[in-house]
Amino acid sequence: MRKVRAAIIGSGNIGTDLMYKLKRSDVLELTAVIGIDPASDGLERARKEGYQTFSNGIQALVDQPELADIVFDATSAKAHVRNAEILKDLGRIAIDLTPAAVGPFVSPAVNLGENMDAENVNMITCGGQATIPIIHAINKIADVEYGEIVATISSLSAGPGTRANIDEFTTTTKKGIEEVGGADSGKAIIILNPADPPILMRDTVYCKVKKMDEAAINQAILEMVHSVQEYVPGYQLKQEPLFEGNQVTVFLEVTGAGDYFPPYAGNLDIMTAAAVKVGEEYAGVFLAKNSTGKEERVGIYETK
Repeated sequence: MRKVRAAIIGSGNIGTDLMYKLKRSDVLELTAVIGIDPASDGLERARKEGYQTFSNGIQALVDQPELADIVFDATSAKAHVRNAEILKDLGRIAIDLTPAAVGPFVSPAVNLGENMDAENVNMITCGGQATIPIIHAINKIADVEYGEIVATISSLSAGPGTRANIDEFTTTTKKGIEEVGGADSGKAIIILNPADPPILMRDTVYCKVKKMDEAAINQAILEMVHSVQEYVPGYQLKQEPLFEGNQVTVFLEVTGAGDYFPPYAGNLDIMTAAAVKVGEEYAGVFLAKNSTGKEERVGIYETK
């Protein structure tokens, strides 16, 4: 099976969980995991898995750009702003798992395949990946005037990068609610819950709509949940949607696959699973363009 080379920048919780998912990909070949702390658990696990590891950050790709054609950035919003410029200069595709919002927003269940010409795409946030598809589904039927989401995650699943990005989380998710979800205006809230034992990721979606049609909205929500489950099996409705006047409230729960953190960390799972889905879409395009079958590894720019 021919594959497209990929690398991960960021060896924290998200980057490490992503590593295990990329290991199973049929079209992406993970070649390197890059961090800044040589003693990090993520880099140690990557070494044990047999991947090349580097602890000098983005400089590793500057020194060896042939390592990857698609780069998953799981660092932080501030770091990605710098990384994005470097990856652009290197001619590499960036799939951004931070809330930096440098490139267009992508939610696989909503707009996968619409930005295949972009050099940099943004995976919004964990809360955005969980809730924006629902807002989009409701908006197609009922024209959402206002969309609000509350994402509650276990504090144990929130690493330093996530905690540093709290402000960016709310801003980026709000934009995603409007630009991808289709709401006229939006708001996002994140809660880090310190409960022990840790809680599963839970998300509440609240929408004010202009055209209430309960049966059609309910069906659209169910169909969207099924679409998200195709790449995040642990995604589900917590209970039936609530309808009151012109308001729709949806309760969601995300159970993680347990690739790195235990299943309570659905916030990691939905981000990394969505990113792999997007990366594989890019890889499919590149493989189709390089369909000679002469090489096992296909580089995006090898024919240039």
